Amino acid sequence: MSAPGDLVVPPAGRGRRIGLLGGSFDPPHAGHVAITEAALTRFGLTDVWWLVSPGNPLKARGPAPMARRIAAARALPLDPRVTVTGLEAGLGTRYTADTIRALARARPGCRFVWLMGADNLSQIHLWDDWRAIFDTVPVGVLARPGMRARALLSPAARTYRTARLPGRAARRLPMEGPPAWCFVNLPMSGASSTAIRAGGGWGGAPGGLSGRAPRAGRRPSEAAGTAAPVASA
Repeated sequence: MSAPGDLVVPPAGRGRRIGLLGGSFDPPHAGHVAITEAALTRFGLTDVWWLVSPGNPLKARGPAPMARRIAAARALPLDPRVTVTGLEAGLGTRYTADTIRALARARPGCRFVWLMGADNLSQIHLWDDWRAIFDTVPVGVLARPGMRARALLSPAARTYRTARLPGRAARRLPMEGPPAWCFVNLPMSGASSTAIRAGGGWGGAPGGLSGRAPRAGRRPSEAAGTAAPVASA
């Protein structure tokens, strides 16, 4: 069972620039760490919150217990600016759009940025109330090689094409009023939560995955935080 403190909205002072990386984190791995470090640097964030979702409505198979996933995430070599939280379970939100709206109400002095992989940009139009995500907070998209073309031709990219910031302006993203989004490229990375599960690497005790786990190119889906499809986690 998750500790009560894991289910509350973390404290945050006014003016904090907070990236929200949602997903099932089933399991968390070094790829999540790498994409988080890139987001902190490229988007000029002061913090990143890992939103460990209770479950993913788009996946038939349920994830490992949330307390286990939170413990495993905290066992990774995380930047001190990263907070791992199960706040969605505490808020009772099931979809990303609902979570973002709830956080905007709970921490009105903060500037939130929704973070997701390019694979999720390709399918975010399938998420519940997906336009509300773009219309509520800026969106930072991080792309592995080979994912760029499909993502930039997606319905969401076309719908919000005039709201896109150039990559050279990525650090301005948290200060932009929505809708605003920015697409940045990342180095190649090979692992995924799906591959780790398939290889039996998620069978140990909580925290059994180290920072030396295979680096992943994909993250969890809606999931990405919540219940919408960030990558295959």
